[in-house]
Amino acid sequence: MISQLLVSILYIAAQMLSDIGSLQIVRFAGLSFDAGTFIYPITFTLRDLAHKTLGVKGVRVLILAGAGINVLMAGYFWFVSTLTPDEAAGSSALWGSVLAPVWRITAASIVAEVISELLDTEIYRLIVEKVTRKYQWARVLVSNSLSVPVDSFVFSFLAFYGTMPTEIVFAIVGANILIKMLVTVFSLPLIYTVREQQEVQ
Repeated sequence: MISQLLVSILYIAAQMLSDIGSLQIVRFAGLSFDAGTFIYPITFTLRDLAHKTLGVKGVRVLILAGAGINVLMAGYFWFVSTLTPDEAAGSSALWGSVLAPVWRITAASIVAEVISELLDTEIYRLIVEKVTRKYQWARVLVSNSLSVPVDSFVFSFLAFYGTMPTEIVFAIVGANILIKMLVTVFSLPLIYTVREQQEVQ
């Protein structure tokens, strides 16, 4: 029960942090991508942990709940950004310019998350049920290897296509895939931090 709660909290937190980060495009190691890329890949491994503890039905609910919370977060940030800051108390209009959502990027991020996470869930489930319960690291690597490119492509094209040259959009896709797969490899050991709940369906 504790592991289920902790994994769910970490998953939602990582989703929220990555969506906030995605509002800023950064350059790092010669690559250009949204800053949410640093955090978001961890959600795939956390989702795999949730799959182990909650089962496939539970993790589907978690994915949709995460999307709903991110929609509420974006709406709340927008609402606060429309209010007049109390400069006498030290507040500034800069808050709104930083956190008020860019709706196209926010929507692209949430749509890409739902599609790729549900895809990852189904691939992970098929490996467990049809292939083998052994080699947990392989489940994560295979499912992420398929869902990460889908996530990167959907997000990048929904967020940026038509606003910048297509070759730059493809460059962002490539940078996203590279960074996300590197984070996936480094986060692989996390899959062994919770016990397999084989009775959960």
